[in-house]
Amino acid sequence: MAEFYADQAAGLRRLFGREPVRVVNFIAGRTGVGRTVALAQLAATLVRQGQEVLVLDENLHKSVLDLFGVVPRADALQVMQGQVGLVDALVPVFPGVTVLPVGRAVRALANCGPERRRSLVNVLEQIDRPVDVILVDSAQDHPAGISLFGLAAGETMVVVSGDTAAITEAYALIKRMRLAFGRRHFRVLLNNIRLPEEAAAIFDNMAHVAANHLGVRVDLAATLPHDGALPCAMRIAQPVINAYPDSPISYALRMLAHDLMAWPAPETQGPGGLGQFTQQLLHLSQRITPAAIHAG
Repeated sequence: MAEFYADQAAGLRRLFGREPVRVVNFIAGRTGVGRTVALAQLAATLVRQGQEVLVLDENLHKSVLDLFGVVPRADALQVMQGQVGLVDALVPVFPGVTVLPVGRAVRALANCGPERRRSLVNVLEQIDRPVDVILVDSAQDHPAGISLFGLAAGETMVVVSGDTAAITEAYALIKRMRLAFGRRHFRVLLNNIRLPEEAAAIFDNMAHVAANHLGVRVDLAATLPHDGALPCAMRIAQPVINAYPDSPISYALRMLAHDLMAWPAPETQGPGGLGQFTQQLLHLSQRITPAAIHAG
């Protein structure tokens, strides 16, 4: 009964526009920096703080579902093709977190025109459950470089590890998104960092170079420390916030989840909920061409 009233209250908040759905796109300049792991752990932490989370998973391999040992019955492409209903493609990973596998769909539509891309928007419009936060796990090998989901997101989270190559590739990705799509604001999630001074040096350098050379503002979202609790939790396919709630990384995740819900809504985001996001997707599907997505 308590869960019913919580869902009802969340729906009323979104209906009256007081708390718009927050959409965060997770990107990384290269593989191996822990983008998907960080997203999955944040999703679980947001649930602990009372949020309902929808993950749009663009990965075909090493996905959020793989991390928790869940095998999907279907995906968004099968829904688009009329082979299954949406309920068959929505995967409840654990209470409060639902994953929609969209990897095959975004690849199939990467070089299609607006009408075909509209079919993907139709899938999202069928979602009738409460959603407070949408996390987009942008595939590293996306055929168009970035998906419409990523472009429609109100926030862009760049996941960076401490090695030099990851930092260089992250800056290159920020540059491409600035030049090709006009993005002027990014948040950086420093992941698997061993020393606080290391985090400060990485972020200060990225923020300085981005501001001086690209006219881009980069904010530090959080620093997730190197913590043995995370691999231990992953071995038992559990969120670290559940398995090791007192660990340093769980503390950092709680702070990130709290801060995320307090971020100001982007100017481009209206007061609506999931419908606002789908309208933004529809707008982009009509205006962004495959050539434009590949630009930069």
